[in-house]
Amino acid sequence: MCDEFIHPGLVEDSRLSRRGFGLLTVASAGMAAAPALAQSNVVEKDVAVKTPDGTSDSVLFHPAGNGTWPAVLVWPDIMGLRPAFRDLGRRLAGQGYVVLVVNPFYRSAKAPVIDDKFDFGNPEQRARLMGYRGAMSDDGVDRDALAYLGFLDAQPQTNKTRKAGVQGYCMGGTLSFRTAAALPTRIAAVGSFHGGNGLFSKQPNSPHLLIPRTNASFLVAHAQNDDAQNPQMKEDLRGAFAAANRPATVEVYAANHGWCVKGSAVYNEAEAERAWAALLAMYKAQLA
Repeated sequence: MCDEFIHPGLVEDSRLSRRGFGLLTVASAGMAAAPALAQSNVVEKDVAVKTPDGTSDSVLFHPAGNGTWPAVLVWPDIMGLRPAFRDLGRRLAGQGYVVLVVNPFYRSAKAPVIDDKFDFGNPEQRARLMGYRGAMSDDGVDRDALAYLGFLDAQPQTNKTRKAGVQGYCMGGTLSFRTAAALPTRIAAVGSFHGGNGLFSKQPNSPHLLIPRTNASFLVAHAQNDDAQNPQMKEDLRGAFAAANRPATVEVYAANHGWCVKGSAVYNEAEAERAWAALLAMYKAQLA
């Protein structure tokens, strides 16, 4: 979960201005109607995913052309689905995956849920996002995960004979653990990026307690300031993976909470690229 005392203050993306987001929407619609621009070789489509609790406005990506590819579900961070995560989904699809990037807050608002400058240090703005997160119960997240993977598996581009992956950022790390536990026969790889110290806690719904219910390999990329706040967590988490006999890499990166997502005040390109390379290596090994 995002800790207001450790999360970066300002998140910026000019594409989230009214004019910028309007242009982005037009561009996405154009890509949905035809093969993607040659420079990306990816098809992008805004989609409505039915869940037991409503309809999630999400975005689907897949390589252009004929063929089928493994599925990957992407849970965004506490700022939700926005252009930065569209960029991420497009890039991942270009590596040979069918990617669904979701609006985790569909129960409360359509995406995007922030403006072009969001200050996490602003109590009013922060409280709004925390309210959206609070509307997501654990059972609701599990239902969502089933619906999202069901949607992915219904796509003709998805190779359903190959395992699927899930990755999450900030709060999405917790949601990725839950997804792997909800779909143990489908999810073979889990990536958590600056997921925070809530991945291992004394709470009865701590994500680490779900590890024995999974059949996945894990990549946990931990932020250095999260680690400074609780140095023991990485060891506890490694112990939980070992006890469950689940293969996992738990590593502290030389960057702060939020470093993987462009637009964050702490975005660190070198460490973000290192985490990206580790993710792709895991997917290549596990999604077969």
